Amino acid sequence: MAAAREGGEAKLPLLPPPAGDHSGDASKDSSWWRLWAREAGRAGYLALPMVVVSFAQYVVQVSSNMMVGHLPGVLPLSAAAMATSLANVTGFSLLIGMAGALETLCGQAYGAKQYHKLGVDTYRAVVTLLVVCIPCSLIWVFMDKILVLIGQDPLISHGAGRYMIWLIPGLFANALIQPVTKFLQTQSLIYPLLLTSLVTMVIHIPLCYAMVFKSGLGYTGAALAISISYWLNVAMLVGYIMFSSSCKETRTRPTIEAFRGVDAFLRLALPSALMICTRVANELGAGNPDGARSAVRVVLSMAAMNAVIVSGALLAARRLVGLAYSNEEEVISFVTAMVPLICITVVTDCIQAVLSGVARGCGWQDLGAYVNLGSFYLLGIPMAILLGFVMDMGARGLWMGLVCGSLSQTTLLSAITFFTDWPKMVRSPLAKLHTKYTVDMMMQLRRPGKGCSARRHRSPGRDVYYWSSGTSRFLVRFCRGGWETSVVPVAFFF
Repeated sequence: MAAAREGGEAKLPLLPPPAGDHSGDASKDSSWWRLWAREAGRAGYLALPMVVVSFAQYVVQVSSNMMVGHLPGVLPLSAAAMATSLANVTGFSLLIGMAGALETLCGQAYGAKQYHKLGVDTYRAVVTLLVVCIPCSLIWVFMDKILVLIGQDPLISHGAGRYMIWLIPGLFANALIQPVTKFLQTQSLIYPLLLTSLVTMVIHIPLCYAMVFKSGLGYTGAALAISISYWLNVAMLVGYIMFSSSCKETRTRPTIEAFRGVDAFLRLALPSALMICTRVANELGAGNPDGARSAVRVVLSMAAMNAVIVSGALLAARRLVGLAYSNEEEVISFVTAMVPLICITVVTDCIQAVLSGVARGCGWQDLGAYVNLGSFYLLGIPMAILLGFVMDMGARGLWMGLVCGSLSQTTLLSAITFFTDWPKMVRSPLAKLHTKYTVDMMMQLRRPGKGCSARRHRSPGRDVYYWSSGTSRFLVRFCRGGWETSVVPVAFFF
């Protein structure tokens, strides 16, 4: 019996160690720490720059609200804050969530070395998100009337509506930024994202100051500055992809293929939008269940440490948070009182962010959407209404309801991740990805002049595809219960 097989499989000893032999315990402990350090290094290589990227992108909107908050009166900040919240809910978060489908598609395609598919999926996402921006922008145009209709203050509603109109160009820019970010992120090309985000942030701060305080536009100048900054980011990212040698293999030209399979993309994108891990997706695509499992464990421990550090710093500097947004003592005192609840949310968000990334990396968008909808719409929002309005606890009660929903979400996602069968997860995406991509390729090669032939044979419960090109012959079998096998050479089949 061979002690090992070819193809990179693990070598197994012929005889097990004696029952009383514990000499390997110390080496196992050191091996575990080496594994943790190695995986933490990999995760840190991806995560730490992406933390800076996310921070820089977040600063673009937050710094704008901070500057608006120092304009005379409370109306500009109220209008800008309401507009920012509504823009995130009805536009930006929707695009971010839908682009999350690429974490599954691009992550597994890159792990399986299907580079052409990586580019096609990205183009498909760009086209889809640009189309989604059209109805979103129409809603933004009439947002002031919608707010008045549901009983909001007319002055604040009108101001928020004006602010959102100036944000519309930024919405379309974001429809390009999000897919391109996922395209680069799944290839571990993090530093271009880091550099472009930092450059955008550095340019945005003086630009926003000039627009708000020097141009005469007032608070709407902040929205215009955001839109300009987003398009600047788009230009830098697209330029990098077009001219960098790092994207040589994955860079593809726009083709009609990007318009096909939009329905399949939406089946992942829409649940992903309701959900709002590259490492996990790459390991699954490469057929490495142990790597995926290790990535989850290590990143969860890193997230827990991050939660403790961030919440502790926020609690210590709680008065400074209010001062950053306003000079009004009432606002500062209110923010200071709310910070302890925010710290609890930070802890749960750090954990659920990792677990949601695992769900997207594994292609569980549907399941993640059900968890999020149930946690917040069935528990979080009813608790917020009960505590905030029925028990008259105000904004504090509303936030406590949010904490209840976040705790429920984290608990459910933790249970799902704990009971995951990682070897089964590897088999599923690999078979699905390799076989479907090959079948699509074979069917397209039937065009005249390609020297290829392909045909499909239907039988009860399965479809069988036969393909030949010169001396190459392949068989692909698809059972309606799932993908049965990948491409199998059958030299004498015909």
